[in-house]
Amino acid sequence: MPVPILTTTAEVERLAQELARESAIAVDLEADSMHCYKEKVCLLQFSSPNATWLVDPLAGADLSTLKPVLADPGIRKIFHAADYDIRCLHRDFGFEIRGLFDTMVSSQFVGEERIGLADLLGKYFGVELDKKYQRADWAVRPLSEGMIRYAAEDTRHLHRLCAILEGKLAEKGRLEWVAEEFEILEGARFQEQDGAMFLRTKGASALDRRSLAVLEELLQWRDREAQRRDSPPFKVVGNKPLLEIASTKPRALQGLVGIEGISPRLVERYGRDLLGAVEAGMSISEQDLPSFPPRERRMRDPEADKRLSRLKEWRTAKAAELEMDPGIIVNNAVLEEVARRLPGSVAELDEVAGMKKWQRRVLGAGMIKALKGKS
Repeated sequence: MPVPILTTTAEVERLAQELARESAIAVDLEADSMHCYKEKVCLLQFSSPNATWLVDPLAGADLSTLKPVLADPGIRKIFHAADYDIRCLHRDFGFEIRGLFDTMVSSQFVGEERIGLADLLGKYFGVELDKKYQRADWAVRPLSEGMIRYAAEDTRHLHRLCAILEGKLAEKGRLEWVAEEFEILEGARFQEQDGAMFLRTKGASALDRRSLAVLEELLQWRDREAQRRDSPPFKVVGNKPLLEIASTKPRALQGLVGIEGISPRLVERYGRDLLGAVEAGMSISEQDLPSFPPRERRMRDPEADKRLSRLKEWRTAKAAELEMDPGIIVNNAVLEEVARRLPGSVAELDEVAGMKKWQRRVLGAGMIKALKGKS
């Protein structure tokens, strides 16, 4: 049976009325982050237990009637890896998600070794997803038959997967654990990126101030070019070659040759622009050179380091007992804060930043014992 693609306001309104009668709906989206300068949601997928619909937001329909459905906590919203989707839905449409059930998070909490949707659908239902469509340009119209099938498969099986994982969570007594995780996820939002671009570039912290100035000019140029081309910045030129250029500061085209990631074609197309960015960075006065904000420096505490080591050993053992990944049980940042604060009781763990209620309830006593060096 063909999957309907809804393009008009009237069709979306009828869909919203139908979804409002369901107790649970599966939701997904496709975006064009691999192909455009400023990504956008290009397709929405919804499945009830018996039907699947695709909504084309690029067709210009008013999607506002979906807002109360998605915000109704009485209707379960089943996502896989909801974090990114929730951020995109709020950014592009102002949608808020309530009543979340995330099958990826659930798979982590039941100890699945492979948590990708394709892996889980293959394991439980023998369904194969063609991963090539993960990198497809979802802004292209018309959508191919393969893209339509792929999009529909993303939500069509989530109700059954949810039932399996929820059963496993119940058996292990972890429904309350994931409920708190879901509530936190519902509040996920994109944050505006402020400040210099080099601050968000991995590897930049190893550069001196002059090199940072050159790197910032290179990044600003790349951003302008990406915007002009309506392309993701990494498709103009990657971070690694820009870091190398900022470090070596070539003043002639020959200096760009041989840099990994800088092809002869790229030198021909952008060489003079790259050298211009280098020149602009070199011309900045000494007093105006950028730098990373000073980090808060904590005095080294050997005793806290010992406590952290004991906490990590305890976490490894607990993870094996629970058959979960150690980082899912509790992350390093929380353990470091516990080691530093040295709480004397489970109740005092409430003061630890990032500590979740289920972690305090389930893991708190073990943490306190580990802090005191007790097994």
